[in-house]
Amino acid sequence: MLHLHTDRLHMQPLTSNDWQLFLTLHNEPEALRYVCDPLSRAQIEERFASRLPHWHTGAEHWLCLVIRARHSGEELGFTGLRMIAPHAAQAEVGYLLRSRHQGKGVATESLKALIEHAREGLGLKSLQATVTDGNHGSQHVLEKCGFVLERRVEQAFRLNGEDFDDLIFHRDLTV
Repeated sequence: MLHLHTDRLHMQPLTSNDWQLFLTLHNEPEALRYVCDPLSRAQIEERFASRLPHWHTGAEHWLCLVIRARHSGEELGFTGLRMIAPHAAQAEVGYLLRSRHQGKGVATESLKALIEHAREGLGLKSLQATVTDGNHGSQHVLEKCGFVLERRVEQAFRLNGEDFDDLIFHRDLTV
């Protein structure tokens, strides 16, 4: 089983035992502020179930890794990737943290470990990330991890009845 470690974090694939964290995080308005409108329990269950199957580079679902504090085991959130262009060895990355763990470097540290795994462990050539315009924290995380803004897609995302631009970031893993 995949295990990624950093000085402060331990990450491993989501299992059925992680349901409570997944449910809690998807019911935390501040954590979802730039992610999605509130979801029904059935929608949350569907998202959870879609991330449980074994992941491989040919899979269409997300590789979802639970982020835990390395020493205490506290559950902090999730990070992961999904293939968007397997023929080009390109994946999209994402992360979602409990609001009380945001702004503490957890997203940056976990994303750096995921980038290293994508390059060295999976042989990927590039990564992409989509951020809702206004989510300055995520933009900053991506920039610290070497992503550059590639393009803006105007009014691509509807959140709480308001249209937002999507900001598409890119990271070349071959340099």
